[in-house]
Amino acid sequence: QEKLVESGGGLVQPGGSLRLSCAASGFSLDHYSIGWFRQAPGKGREGVSCIVTTDNSTYYADSVKGRFTISMDTGKNIVYLQMNSLKAEDTAVYYCKLWSRPNDYWGQGTQVTVSS
Repeated sequence: QEKLVESGGGLVQPGGSLRLSCAASGFSLDHYSIGWFRQAPGKGREGVSCIVTTDNSTYYADSVKGRFTISMDTGKNIVYLQMNSLKAEDTAVYYCKLWSRPNDYWGQGTQVTVSS
């Protein structure tokens, strides 16, 4: 059964770091593009970062460039999002998404709260 499961969220102080994980089952990640999205309270879901597997290129939202890093361990079938220098405005539920045909797949999300 195809499934994505996020983990690694939590409460962190401003300036701190977290590493999110997205474990994929039923997929071989090196065959798909996959990314991270987030949704803050009262706001729409926005793209944060993604890996395009056709050429292993990576993309980042302007708001996280230089602070977040996406990576993939194809042996473990896990995608990571290393988040450094966290800010209060990074507070959101973070989701991973896998692009597939005919359906895309989403994980259940993991909460990240940045607060002192």
